[in-house]
Amino acid sequence: MASGDTLLIFRPQDNEPPSSNYATFDLRNVHPVLDFDATTNESAVFSAVMPQNYAGTTGVTVYIHYAMTSATSDTVDWDACFERIGDQQLDIDSDSFAAVNSTDNTTVPDTAGKVDIISIAFTNGADMDSVAKGEGFRLKITRDAASDDATGDAELRFVEIRET
Repeated sequence: MASGDTLLIFRPQDNEPPSSNYATFDLRNVHPVLDFDATTNESAVFSAVMPQNYAGTTGVTVYIHYAMTSATSDTVDWDACFERIGDQQLDIDSDSFAAVNSTDNTTVPDTAGKVDIISIAFTNGADMDSVAKGEGFRLKITRDAASDDATGDAELRFVEIRET
């Protein structure tokens, strides 16, 4: 696989919500979205197996495709983190996500409903919880509403993982 090639794409319907503070499923003009609140940090969780064609040498970049329900100014903050499930690596009775990587102070589009795409880079190894090709993992996406200042919901449309 070449640098920049897409490994995985997640849609709102793929969300496996955490037990609390989860993004809620919604539709915007029949487009499925996950709504992330403006005042409470909310998350979405996506499970997959890292494709066998992942080279595993440099890491991945997570691309978040989102729109705002009503905001046309100010900023939004996003966090992402990986949890390696692997082969006899994790007792799935409890969470074990690695530290978050963030993109902060992203100016929202000037039109509500216009999709913006932001990226969060992860280096190979501990930064992405040492997820290797062929291993199961989870990816958690959180709107850091405690730190951003955009009003209204942020609407997640897609999450893409590309080889870096």
